[in-house]
Amino acid sequence: MKAAILRTLGGPDAVEYGEVPDPVPTGSQVGIDVHSSQVTYPDLLLTQGKYQLKPELPFILGGVVGGVVTSAPVGSDFAVGDRVTAITSTGGWAEKAVADVGMTFAIPAERTITEGTAVPFNYTTMYFALVRRGRLGAGETVLVHGAAGGIGTASVQIASALGARVIAVVSSPDKVDAVRAAGADEVIPVEGFKDRARELTGGRGVDIVVDPVGGDRFTDSLRSLAPEGRLLVIGFTGGDIPTVKVNRLLLNNLDVVGVGWGAFWTPRPTYLRDQWFELSNLMATGRLVPIVGQTYTLENATDALHSMAERRATGNLMLSIRES
Repeated sequence: MKAAILRTLGGPDAVEYGEVPDPVPTGSQVGIDVHSSQVTYPDLLLTQGKYQLKPELPFILGGVVGGVVTSAPVGSDFAVGDRVTAITSTGGWAEKAVADVGMTFAIPAERTITEGTAVPFNYTTMYFALVRRGRLGAGETVLVHGAAGGIGTASVQIASALGARVIAVVSSPDKVDAVRAAGADEVIPVEGFKDRARELTGGRGVDIVVDPVGGDRFTDSLRSLAPEGRLLVIGFTGGDIPTVKVNRLLLNNLDVVGVGWGAFWTPRPTYLRDQWFELSNLMATGRLVPIVGQTYTLENATDALHSMAERRATGNLMLSIRES
């Protein structure tokens, strides 16, 4: 089969397109003909050797796939021909993949395979972040940094679907339309976002800040919060890991909340199915339609990684492996 392979830790340009043996499912795995695979920030970090997961070289990139079941364990919920998406950790940027039964999920009939493939990383992360860690309530206001990217659009859509008002922060005017399409109520530039967020909330501040960026905007994010507000720490795409002067937390009873989705579900694998049940309902009813952004061929996976590294991507960045 064809696959995108990493043999050296040389960044996106080290990814090779070539032939590898087909994977062979074990007794607890589902075999999948891959139609689409997601490109995520961890994929970029893996090419640089900067991710906490350190697979032995060479390996096939790709942690999320969507496609059609070719084989399934007896007694599982899956049958040949079912449309599924799955978490693979690695091995997903290929024409065929295998995934554990517990990490494989049926795609609702109302959604395409590609839309379903967008969910098991960005949307599951942000559902965990907003609902479990952020305690989001209907009618609250959520400010989202990096709102045009995969995590950002997932945040906007989920918060909106759960009845929140969403203020989206973007780095350039060309990302405004994508964020409005995701359901943002207001879109503001990153320059001066603190003051603008205060204006939009009548001086009160927002209830939740979603921050996948970190860096030098962190302090102003804290200052954007209303009393008892929560700042959700998703990641550090800005490069720098900020520090907190905890006296700021005392003044307005603020929470800085770590969001480690993978660290949470790894020892609790049944949590993934609970999440999928909730997100499937949102997808089936049309309250959540995952946004598919730029789509590349498997052969051009390097270009997709460069798009992510240069922050040109909007929505969920995908690879098209075969026609659905």
